[in-house]
Amino acid sequence: MKVALEEARKAEAIGEVPIGAVLVRDGELIAAAHNRRETDQQALAHAELAVIKEACRNLDSWRLLDCTLYVTLEPCPMCAGAIVQSRIKKVVFGAPDPKAGCAGTLMNLLDEPRFNHQTEVVSGCLENECSTILTVFFRALRQRKKLSK
Repeated sequence: MKVALEEARKAEAIGEVPIGAVLVRDGELIAAAHNRRETDQQALAHAELAVIKEACRNLDSWRLLDCTLYVTLEPCPMCAGAIVQSRIKKVVFGAPDPKAGCAGTLMNLLDEPRFNHQTEVVSGCLENECSTILTVFFRALRQRKKLSK
């Protein structure tokens, strides 16, 4: 999760919402990424989707079996769907997302028995650090908007 936090800091440094993700298999880092929605002007440029894409390329397979995804914020519905579709074994996230969290907060798409794959979920890993980076980012963003009025 510490590497995912480093990725979140990279996102923050370029003005992105500070969310980072890494994919690990057998203790080896397979891929790392961070949010780039504003930078790329691309709705799909979430950290999770970017790390899945990179991992598939690095492993030369769309099946990310026996992999663990570490992400600083609970996955949204889009990312949860991609996690299920890529067959990721386990997701570990830091901060819950009360507005879009689909790994247990609003619903749990990762453990939906009607899907053909379920993903183990572990929440709260370095939750304070993951929540703090987001809180500080959004507080500063609101302050900048207030000052520009």
